Amino acid sequence: MDIAEVAKRSGVPASALRYYERRGLIRSLTDTGMRRRFAPAVLDQLALIALGQAAGFSLDEIRLMFTPDGKADIDRDLLVAKADELEKLVRRLKSMIEGLRHAAVCPAPSHSECLSFQKLLRAAVSGALDRRERQPAKRPEALRPAGGSVSAQRKAR
Repeated sequence: MDIAEVAKRSGVPASALRYYERRGLIRSLTDTGMRRRFAPAVLDQLALIALGQAAGFSLDEIRLMFTPDGKADIDRDLLVAKADELEKLVRRLKSMIEGLRHAAVCPAPSHSECLSFQKLLRAAVSGALDRRERQPAKRPEALRPAGGSVSAQRKAR
């Protein structure tokens, strides 16, 4: 396939195809004459590149997912590390969503008087939102069973 057909079938602009080739992500069969030609397998390579970018991998990381002959050879440890990174990002974003939703409906007269909002601001300034892990919610005293924990009550029976 010539570069125009690859661009049309993949939705990747010809300029990006040339860039990917310069970066070592894909290889043309030949660039003699005016147009580069690619093997049909380049479409699968472009799909993996798109998936890798959507997952947040750099082009250098994606390049390492291919053998020298262009076949996919993905390091599973790299996938696990990226999945862990994305989980941390999701937790951080969920914390931000919760904080913003609270701020939107907080009954305090102003945000400066809201203890939850002030805690969120302090966490943002300290960088804790970048590394914060969610702790299980603690039950307020009023909702705890009388006489201690549920397990202590079961033992007492």
